[in-house]
Amino acid sequence: MTAVSLVRRPVAASPDAERGRFRLPGGLALWLVPLLYLAGAVAVTWHLWPDPASRAQVVPANGVSHDIDLFAWFMRYAATAVAHGHLPALVTPVVNAPEGLNLMWNTSFLLPATLFAPLTLLIGPQATLTVLLTLGFAATATVTFLVLRRWSASLPAAALGGALFGFSPALRIAAVGHYHLQFALLLPLIADALLCLLTGRGGPVRTGAWLGLLLAAQLFIAEETLALLGVTAAVMIVVLALSRPRAVPARIRGAAAGLAIAAGVLLVLSSYGLWRQFHGPLAEHGSPWTPSHYYNRPGNFVSAPAGFLFPSPATVTYLNHHPVRMVEYFAYLGWPMLAAALIAAVVFWRDLRVRTMAVTFAALELCSLGNRTIAGHGLRWPAALLPWHYLARLPLLDQVLANRFSLLADGAAAALLAFAAELAWRGAADRPAARSRAWARPIAIVVLAVAIVPVIPLPLQAAPVRAAPAGFQQAFSMMKLSPDERVLIVPVLPAADMRWQANTGVTGALVGCYGIAPEPSGQAAICHTQRRPTAAYLNALDQGGTRAGAPSAAQVRADLRYWRLTALVAVTGRGSALGKYLTTAFGPPSTARGSVLAWRHHGPGYLTPRTR
Repeated sequence: MTAVSLVRRPVAASPDAERGRFRLPGGLALWLVPLLYLAGAVAVTWHLWPDPASRAQVVPANGVSHDIDLFAWFMRYAATAVAHGHLPALVTPVVNAPEGLNLMWNTSFLLPATLFAPLTLLIGPQATLTVLLTLGFAATATVTFLVLRRWSASLPAAALGGALFGFSPALRIAAVGHYHLQFALLLPLIADALLCLLTGRGGPVRTGAWLGLLLAAQLFIAEETLALLGVTAAVMIVVLALSRPRAVPARIRGAAAGLAIAAGVLLVLSSYGLWRQFHGPLAEHGSPWTPSHYYNRPGNFVSAPAGFLFPSPATVTYLNHHPVRMVEYFAYLGWPMLAAALIAAVVFWRDLRVRTMAVTFAALELCSLGNRTIAGHGLRWPAALLPWHYLARLPLLDQVLANRFSLLADGAAAALLAFAAELAWRGAADRPAARSRAWARPIAIVVLAVAIVPVIPLPLQAAPVRAAPAGFQQAFSMMKLSPDERVLIVPVLPAADMRWQANTGVTGALVGCYGIAPEPSGQAAICHTQRRPTAAYLNALDQGGTRAGAPSAAQVRADLRYWRLTALVAVTGRGSALGKYLTTAFGPPSTARGSVLAWRHHGPGYLTPRTR
């Protein structure tokens, strides 16, 4: 069968050009480039490394994100499972008790958490997350570099493309708290395997199986990304088919067979996880968010947030007051980068690699605009003219956050500029009139430099994570709770509770969770333990509230009957309003260590207020 060529036939360079090229001896470049990427990754994460076990990156002006506490808990959970000789359960009762939590509906980072469990047991969850964050930058850049080399990009061009994606603005923003999105090293490999299938460079069986394995691995890193990849694959297929229509009949059978094998491998490896997600305990539907609120505005593409060399003051001020928008601000590329991408697409449109990446980049960024009418500066672009207006109605895609298409779009832009840089450099040297075109290379260098400088990432800001209260670990050690015995920590701050358990490794099923769990109707929602009247009142007492508005004894008993607590742990003093209330309700604490009071129930039944 005929292969569709994405690569132009090499043109022999002139002897003068060959003599003028700088070449690294042997395979030194294959080591040097990744080492440079690693140095860059360490530079970006530099502020975390003085104390990686207790420092985390921050959302500018808003501190350490609760998402990082959640990831730290998932790392500890997987490490504990591996330490006991088994894989982490996909549905667990050890958090969000009594309901439990379905990890497939949460950003549980399952594959990296399991693979790096020995490291977590050795250095702790937060330090392991810092290692993964650093590897996320360096490994994504390295894999992109190798894939671009595979598709005939020159070494300098491939190194440029690897850096552009591995340290792209979208991944730099994801690094603030979305580890599962920032750990993107499989995305270039998936694109490579897909293109090999579509162009005939890879056999259907072997390449299809490899693609299925990659997709299954990605499912257990960031499941949402699979939906984004599906749209990306559809765009690439259309571009290749329209660009080489005569090759379609020869390639369609092999490509279809490879894709079918990939789907089969994906289902075999992930069927259990998907069944537990959609048909097992705590199955959900819908999204806890409002997906239509997550979209890129046109100005986001050119207005830099904090973390780059030339931030926009207005954008920084706006995002400082909207921390959710800050961690979802994936669109930024800057005017120079967008202009360079447009110039590259126009000048080298005849190259199929450039054309494929250019159209993919444009289509993904159009999808990232969401499904709302765009209005501004007297212009109005109806939602009906945006692709996401229609795609968002499809099953599974209806839960995707459109702005995250920019993560993959940055990869397409990196490949586009890498191929264009290689063509510009080679064209200036290989043409007969190369000497008369000596200006082409300097101009290409200047254009790339101007495009790259605004997207150079600055080091992540860092701050200490929330430390466990004095006496916390000692109190749990004295209570000797088993993993399935339920404990309520007051004040009820689920993200803090999960962080403390992650850092200390104490056992006990936490009542409360910073995660996603189904409502009684099955609708996905944020866990809401603190909404129960007793929990809300205990929080109010901790904040200095009075006993006015206290829940009735019947309500307290109902909440405790619902929780079926073995233990209650309060981060407070005996003389505080909270301490006095709990002592009156449950008697003197069974354990008091540091700033922690604890009540432990022994025997059958559960903790109940004493009779007054």
